[in-house]
Amino acid sequence: MSALQELRGLLRLRALQLLALSSVLILLAAMVCSSRTTVLDPDIWWHLKVGDWIVQHHAVPHVGIFSRTAGTRPWVAYSWGYEVLLSRAYAWFGLVGFALFGVLLTVAVDFILFWMLHRLSGRFWVAWILALIGGYAFLFSLMPRPVFVTMILFTVTLTFLLEAQRTGRIQLLWWLPLLFVLWANMHIQFIYGLSVLGMFVGINLLQRLASSAGIQVDFLQPPTLPVSGLVGVLFTCVAASCIGPYTYHLYHVVAAYSNSHVPYLMIQELKAFDFNWSSEYVLLLLTAGAFFSIGWRRKLDLFKLLLLIVASVIAFRTQRDAWFVSICAAAFIADLRAGESTPTPVLKLPELAGVGAVLAISMLLTARNTGFNTRDLDRDISEAYPVNAVNFVRQNSFSGPLYNHLDWGGFLMWYLPQYPVVVDGRNDLYGDELDLLTYKSCLGESYTSDPYLNEAGVVLLPKKLPLARLLTIDSRFRLVYQDPISVVFARK
Repeated sequence: MSALQELRGLLRLRALQLLALSSVLILLAAMVCSSRTTVLDPDIWWHLKVGDWIVQHHAVPHVGIFSRTAGTRPWVAYSWGYEVLLSRAYAWFGLVGFALFGVLLTVAVDFILFWMLHRLSGRFWVAWILALIGGYAFLFSLMPRPVFVTMILFTVTLTFLLEAQRTGRIQLLWWLPLLFVLWANMHIQFIYGLSVLGMFVGINLLQRLASSAGIQVDFLQPPTLPVSGLVGVLFTCVAASCIGPYTYHLYHVVAAYSNSHVPYLMIQELKAFDFNWSSEYVLLLLTAGAFFSIGWRRKLDLFKLLLLIVASVIAFRTQRDAWFVSICAAAFIADLRAGESTPTPVLKLPELAGVGAVLAISMLLTARNTGFNTRDLDRDISEAYPVNAVNFVRQNSFSGPLYNHLDWGGFLMWYLPQYPVVVDGRNDLYGDELDLLTYKSCLGESYTSDPYLNEAGVVLLPKKLPLARLLTIDSRFRLVYQDPISVVFARK
């Protein structure tokens, strides 16, 4: 037997495959544990506070709770399902449970990515390699947030679409309405899934109409699904997305986000790639590989080509959406199905249970060796957020109102709730005008005309901000506290 045959035999060993899958998930969990991504995310705190409010009041909010500038404005907590889960993780297990929630969510994204690639390619090692590359390309461009739920559900949606197209079985797509009920109550980017489904239906419809008109395009892959059934699936999914406490009002949020511009100037993750990180180059190569795989087939798949073009434009324009093109690109490469004709069997329940058990034990050992405990997490939070400054404000009971920076708004909502914030990470609540006003004020531009700063009784800011330096010589305020990361000013 040749060395190549021996290697092929070794790679077919199920135990080795399960070990390889477990190793990737363990490595990913260890990286997230050591980086503390959940507790260091500025937005996670307002999600936690909103989740606490929902549990306490047994209702969802309809105005901008915890804000003094937008407290009466209409607001939709479009990630309310995620926020309730996050709130319960903290209530039941403290800071460790809160941080572990983000770890498990990150691992789930990569596992679902592998699941999709395995189903599409039929080959374990192809799926394993693509999941490794795809995960590296986008998983660390964001901290664990509700968008991670979108990543999971979008991956499942795309899998069903590609499998239905390949097999001609529309029955698979009737699972999608149930998925959209969940998705619409977890994250606003369910609209990405609906848009992709609409694109899929539209392309099939156009091809059917062209064929009926006698127009034959030989180089295009012909449609395999009945148009009437596809239209029924699409309308049912749209209706399913309205099942929840906010019904069709979720679409008002989508419209508001589409007209928003200022956050793209303020927030780094909303800006275009600057190609300072290796993951961005990996994403570029993965996308190029997907375009090549689409063109490699004898007949062009118009849906794949159009989706990849749209995903590329969106993702390379906004860093936060790197997942969009990465998942699509990995799926289209996996769907090429070159190589072995005999597919690798899908993972069975006992095998999944074994991988889960190994992962759980490894995470426990990792947590013990990386300081993933309440004391160390609390220390990490104190080094990143103004914990000591807030404690000082509490002890001295300064008269409000409060003026704060956007990055700390979410944390102050949770840790200093008696002082409603000026602004926080809910950009859809505040709008471009208010976001731009506070953004310029914190940069030291026209801050003397900021009405919210002019009426503030206490100001809590990051020490490095230009506004923090300017207020030290402002006759209206006196510096009452400072530490390595924060300053507090009180009105004279």
